Amino acid sequence: MIYGGPPFFGPTSANVAVESDPHVFSVRISYLTNRQREVKMASAIETTLGNTDTSLALLKVLAENSFDSILITDATASGKITYANKAFKKLTGHDPAAVIGKTPRILQGPGTDKKVIKRLTEALRSGGKFEGKAINYKKDGTPFIMYWRVLPIKVGRTLEAWIAIQREGSVI
Repeated sequence: MIYGGPPFFGPTSANVAVESDPHVFSVRISYLTNRQREVKMASAIETTLGNTDTSLALLKVLAENSFDSILITDATASGKITYANKAFKKLTGHDPAAVIGKTPRILQGPGTDKKVIKRLTEALRSGGKFEGKAINYKKDGTPFIMYWRVLPIKVGRTLEAWIAIQREGSVI
């Protein structure tokens, strides 16, 4: 039997006893809000990334082993690709080394929604975030639905680059 406050409404204590067992155990159950989890995670990341060599190695391992495609472009108006991970090749068929210096527009085609691209362009111009989905095209011309987030990489107030995190949606 469980005695005590409701288990799903914040930190609570509960006394637990088994009918045939005279022992009573005191259990402290703590629940974190989403915001508390975010703060703890941010603190852990800052601690881990405090050393420049460690942070570079950690980010490299993270990017190269992500199941999601990661594409980084420079902060210029043309937005040339400076990095693509292995998952980018799996998603699009494009070899990461072959797309360096090109723009992500290589993925667009006749079925790509111009309204979505316009929203993306506005976000890039304003230095803001973007999230969307659109029909894009693999290297062999096969259309697919791509979900992606585009985030600015800023050092202080200076925009240094853009990162796009991409994955395939439902089959067309």
